Amino acid sequence: MRTLISTAFISLDGVVEAPGGEPGYRNAGWTFKDIEFLPEAFEIKGREQQEASAMLLGRTSYEAFSPVWPDMEEFAEYKVMPKYVVSTTLKDDDLVSNWGDTTILRSLDEVAELKETEGGPIIIHGSASLNRSLADADLIDRYHLLVFPVLLGAGKRLFSTTDKDKQRLKLVEHEAYANGLQKNVFDVVR
Repeated sequence: MRTLISTAFISLDGVVEAPGGEPGYRNAGWTFKDIEFLPEAFEIKGREQQEASAMLLGRTSYEAFSPVWPDMEEFAEYKVMPKYVVSTTLKDDDLVSNWGDTTILRSLDEVAELKETEGGPIIIHGSASLNRSLADADLIDRYHLLVFPVLLGAGKRLFSTTDKDKQRLKLVEHEAYANGLQKNVFDVVR
């Protein structure tokens, strides 16, 4: 079974919306505003490209990343990696042609089937709504969180507010950095 890893830039109060400056959110670009850049805090992002064998995205994140990421040198290893987009509305004609093989999955059942295939870890970038649905379906195995020392109040959140049983996490890696960022890697305990 493949490991499904959710990776996120997240505020201390759980917001993941528009960390890189995506339009339409009042705090867009919050990850790099007023916080000193320390390369060592982002080491995990390079490691994720090395360790993942596929990428999973929701439609909205795919539509935001696909015009930009294929040409970004810092994401070169993702370019050739197989990608899966969970969407009930996206069509094959909507997929970009310069970002490697991309498959549209129509349901969480298809994500569960993908996890049963042979291969390495699958990384989820962005995709707040998809993350919440996957967590509610108990499909996420690990979280890679870079927690930023900001409180954003409103915005899309990584974690579901569904009334469900407690889910335990095991901290397997952590580090705090001089700029206030914290790296927290949690395995989901089943």
